[in-house]
Amino acid sequence: MPVSVRLDARTERVVERLARRSGRTKSDVIRQAIAALDQEETALPRTATAYDRLAHLIGGSGSGRKDVSERTGEAFRKAVEAKDRARRTR
Repeated sequence: MPVSVRLDARTERVVERLARRSGRTKSDVIRQAIAALDQEETALPRTATAYDRLAHLIGGSGSGRKDVSERTGEAFRKAVEAKDRARRTR
């Protein structure tokens, strides 16, 4: 079924480059992109929350210290005291 799609200049260049590099037609590139989006969408349940959709982007990094969460209050108290001392010496 013929369908006409308007693309901005940048997207047109991307489609042409992908087609040229892979030896496919522009239509094939667009069909494959749509199929990939459809597959990605159907992989998530319809009840997926915003978190479910972004979970692969969310993460943490280790600080190297094992006692960080145990000593949070102590570190906060020291930071506040240091700021208070700095303010008093002005």
